[in-house]
Amino acid sequence: MTIDRVDKQVAANPKPKTPEDFTREETYRLTRLPVELASTLLPEAYTSPEFFDIEKERVFAKSWIPVGFVSQVREPGRTIVAEVAGRSIIIARDKSGKLRAFHNVCRHRAARLLDEGCHVVRNNRIRCPYHSWTYDLEGKCLGTPLFEGSDIPEEGRTAFDMSGVKGFDKADYGLLPVRVDSWGFLVFVNLDPETIPLKKYLGDLPERFSSYQLEEWRVVRQKTYDIAANYKLIGENFMEYYHLPWVHPELVKVSRMEDHYRWQGPGMYMGFCTTPISQNTEAGGWQGLPPISSLSKEEAVSARFIWLFPNTAVNILPNHSFVMITRPDGPGHTVEDTFILSHPESLANPEAEEKLDQLARFWDLVNVQDIEIVERVQQGISNPEYRGGRMCYRFEEPLHRYQNMVIDKMAGIERVPPGDDEEMVRMFDSNTDS
Repeated sequence: MTIDRVDKQVAANPKPKTPEDFTREETYRLTRLPVELASTLLPEAYTSPEFFDIEKERVFAKSWIPVGFVSQVREPGRTIVAEVAGRSIIIARDKSGKLRAFHNVCRHRAARLLDEGCHVVRNNRIRCPYHSWTYDLEGKCLGTPLFEGSDIPEEGRTAFDMSGVKGFDKADYGLLPVRVDSWGFLVFVNLDPETIPLKKYLGDLPERFSSYQLEEWRVVRQKTYDIAANYKLIGENFMEYYHLPWVHPELVKVSRMEDHYRWQGPGMYMGFCTTPISQNTEAGGWQGLPPISSLSKEEAVSARFIWLFPNTAVNILPNHSFVMITRPDGPGHTVEDTFILSHPESLANPEAEEKLDQLARFWDLVNVQDIEIVERVQQGISNPEYRGGRMCYRFEEPLHRYQNMVIDKMAGIERVPPGDDEEMVRMFDSNTDS
């Protein structure tokens, strides 16, 4: 490559001069081109602390983010505590069965009410560990602070009663609400009260998965990975199969290249499928548990792979699901929580535990292979000489779709992309000319 050629590449994709450049659509003009002409996102999108700070507010604080599973909050009193865009959020099921979400902040002195994870709160009440202000699961402030379990003698409790304080009404001091909704087995929150409803965000996914009875599936295995890479690299690796023959020699025997189709409708997601699923090999595979009986003949032999924008993989197969929720912790580090879920009908199999262990081993094998490669990409993309690469249009259309969703959010553009004209588009054809 000549110096002139290198200079032309660098000039075509210059480094942003200020953080404000990350919010301008023109900054991403090469990624806005049609996929057959497009270049990838700026390297700074994966390495810059300034980009990451803006991304938290414009992508994560304005999108529907999965924070847990319906099975974890199926009964009143059960709660999930998760972090979204740097805010800690409580998700709960109230006494009437309605999902609720609140900022994890006491309205008195801002103490964090609950630690991260899943909890069962006593008497359906959330009690602040600092001054004992207490809230119900509808977010109402019940009092300040004396309730069941108080260690203060009854004769001394009047000193803590605020009912007569001027200008104070506990009705004004309920927990700060957050939008919450669910689809299938997933629970979502959205920090922005003005953005679109979850139904519109998901597009046609609820209809496409209507026969799977997803709301009945429950978590049966989970594992967390620590990854030295940007969360977007994990997603981009997930949504393309260009790398399969070289990175996943075991997976490509179960999910053959020639059996891949793009399965992309309208919605904030990238989708593809494998049909039919091939039989297990010595290294494992996806067979084992029986498929649920409500599926069509085609669904019973197909694997659906969805990347929900911005940070979640939902792999739905006839007998189980593998979900990855990536939690960015800075531009170059991600915590990835993975879960295997299944329907009670499949779990009724007498060999279910053995089959689940096999599934967990196979998914771990595939995931570890992916982690190694995305960490290599993070190392390479941090080289200041790299200014972005050219899209491989035949295999990387989902990446192009995803990266343009990121650009939309960074530039303050709200829209849901349409799907393909055809429901299923073959992604690989051995007879296609190179």
